[in-house]
Amino acid sequence: MIKSKICDDLGIKYPVFQGGMAWIADASLASAVSEGGGLGILAGMNMNGEQLTEEIRRTRRLTKNPFGVNVMLMSPYAEEVSDVVIREHIPVVTTGAGNPALYMKKWTEAGIKVIPVVASVALAKMVERRGAYAVVAEGGESGGHIGELSTMALVREVCSAVNIPVIAAGGIADGNGMAAAFMLGACGVQMGTRFLVADECTAHENYKQLVLKAGDRDTLVTGRRLGHPVRALKTNFSRMYKEKEADGAVSSEELEGLGKGALRLAAKEGDLQNGSFLCGEIAGLVTKRQSAAEIIRSVCEEAEALFRSAPSFVD
Repeated sequence: MIKSKICDDLGIKYPVFQGGMAWIADASLASAVSEGGGLGILAGMNMNGEQLTEEIRRTRRLTKNPFGVNVMLMSPYAEEVSDVVIREHIPVVTTGAGNPALYMKKWTEAGIKVIPVVASVALAKMVERRGAYAVVAEGGESGGHIGELSTMALVREVCSAVNIPVIAAGGIADGNGMAAAFMLGACGVQMGTRFLVADECTAHENYKQLVLKAGDRDTLVTGRRLGHPVRALKTNFSRMYKEKEADGAVSSEELEGLGKGALRLAAKEGDLQNGSFLCGEIAGLVTKRQSAAEIIRSVCEEAEALFRSAPSFVD
C-alpha cells in the first residue's frame, strides 16, 4: 500500500488530498474523500463564518475521519474564516491565492497543521520559516488559480529547497502522476479535476459532462492582465473573456465584473453560456465516473504497481 510520512501525521490511509475547489468542495465531497482514506478539504472561499461552521458540522455528521478546510486568502471572509477553523478545532488548513503569514501564528499556536498552496520556491521557504507543516506545490497545469511554473519544475525545486513535506498538485489524475510526484521528492498528491466527476461531487451534471468529454487542448488561461490567472475549460464564456482581456478598450474593472459569479453559475447551475468551468489540463485522462473511494484506491494501486515494476527499467 502506498504510504508516506503524512499518512501517520494526519491520520489518513492514503497520501491523497482533494483540492479545496470553491462551490464544489462541500461536505458531500470532502466527507467521501475522507471516508475513502484521503484528506477531504472543504472550500472556505465562498462562505462566511456562519456558513463554514454549518458546513464543518455537516461534514462531521458524514465522517469521523480527519478533514481540512481551504482558506482562500482573497476572500472578503478570510479573517472571519481564520477564526472559525480554530474554534471548530480543524486539524488541517490549506491556503490559496495569497500569502498566509497574517494568520499562521494563531493557527499553529492552536495546533493546526498549516499547509499553504505555493507556486514558487520563495513562498515555500517563507511559510516553512513561519511554521508550516507542509506545502502543496501546485503547477500551472492545475485548474483554477495558477502560477507560472509547471508541476515538473516546481515540485522538484520546492522539494530541494525546504525540509518539510511537499504535496504535489497540478496535472495529476492517476497512478502515473502519483508515481512521478514521488520520484520528484513529494510525499503526497493533491487532485482536483479527477474528483470533479466523483459520484459524491455535487457539481452540476453539465460540468461533469464537460470534464468527461474534454481533451488535452480543451483548457485556456484568462486573468493574466488582472494578476490572477485562472485555468478553465474552453467554453463560449471563457473564449469571450479572453477576447475582452486582449481588447485594450475594455477596462480591468469591466473584466472583474464579467467574471463575478461565473464559477457559481458553472458549478451550481451548469450555465454553459455564462459559467466559468475551472478545470486542469489533465482532464483528457478523466474519462469515467467513480466514487471518491474508488478514485483514491485506483490511483494508489496504479502507483504501487509502477513502483513494483521499477527494477525492470534498470540493469
